Amino acid sequence: MAKTKPSDKKAKKRAKSALHRVAASPSKPSPPPQSPAVLLAEATATLQQGDILGSSDIAKCALAAIEDESVEALPALNLLGEIHVELGEIDVARQYFVRAAAIDGDGTVGEELGGGAEKFLWLAQLSEEGGNDSVGWYRKGATALKLQIQTLQERRRLDVESEALLEGKRRKLAVALCGVVEVYMTDLSWEADAEQKCEALVTEATMVTPEFAEPWQTLANVRISQSRLEDAQAALQRSLDLWKDLPPEDPQVPDFPTRVSLARLLMEADMDVEAIEVLERLVGEDDGSVEVWYLGGWGLYIMGEKQKNGEVKPEIGEGDSWRISWISSRQWLNQSLRLFDQQDYEDERLGEHAKELLASLDAELKGEAVNGEEEDGDDWEDEDGDIEID
Repeated sequence: MAKTKPSDKKAKKRAKSALHRVAASPSKPSPPPQSPAVLLAEATATLQQGDILGSSDIAKCALAAIEDESVEALPALNLLGEIHVELGEIDVARQYFVRAAAIDGDGTVGEELGGGAEKFLWLAQLSEEGGNDSVGWYRKGATALKLQIQTLQERRRLDVESEALLEGKRRKLAVALCGVVEVYMTDLSWEADAEQKCEALVTEATMVTPEFAEPWQTLANVRISQSRLEDAQAALQRSLDLWKDLPPEDPQVPDFPTRVSLARLLMEADMDVEAIEVLERLVGEDDGSVEVWYLGGWGLYIMGEKQKNGEVKPEIGEGDSWRISWISSRQWLNQSLRLFDQQDYEDERLGEHAKELLASLDAELKGEAVNGEEEDGDDWEDEDGDIEID
């Protein structure tokens, strides 16, 4: 029997199906890849929003799109270095900054292109070796900043923006010089000319920015190490006077960690009242710092001890002022230990010292209170349980 001829209808259907398989309907074209500059802007915005890991991923994409070790890679390398500092991954951060330093070895590439001193200053702080390695990076940063300052100063007229930029460079230079002083006071204190270098550097820092608080604080640290207490007190007072009456958001006010260090120096220099004033202000800005509450308790303990021993004359009508100081000290120390436990704070020596001070206070006060207040400090707590400072 002969084969049946397929109908034209079925043949047309098969042909149409084959055509669709070969020539699929056109799809939308994929968008062009984003430029590194766009990716870096997105990474920066993501970091500012608090998404550190997301920012890192975007910045790595930006770096991957750039030719290796070219000047164009500097912004991405610097940003990734700062991101990994935020993540606490110091070794990784250091590697990114080292790559940036290899590209811009003198810091002469424009800051708008990712050059300048910043990477050197980071490497000085993140140095694994410390000592001369840190000093070397600080000096590179200082040299780059001095060139930038000179360039700005050579302009005949500076507008407001340029003046602000110049002042910012001077402050960074002063911070770099003070950083070198700190290294010579610690890692390199054994060097024969360490003291002379400290003198020269801190003098330069105070001359570069006489209206900036940090160099005077560093000078005070040097004077304390030299047992020149009156000179240290004068430098600390000058540092304080530059910002103590300004609101917290004023750029003249040193950052939080710098003021914590200042409180320690004030205590070393027997400026107990000033130290407590600084610490009360810090607690008002951030009441979650274990170290600040601890220093406040320690400072009030020392103050009470001096008052009890007659080293400090009480104000008229104060009577047993040492009791007031010690009860306040106990409140600060108790709060410090509460936060210590809540935050799993790592400085065990701080916690042990706070406990030792509290044991001494409990033995001396034996449940005493002032003006009917409870000794555990509950009167300091508001309805939400937050500590209030009088």
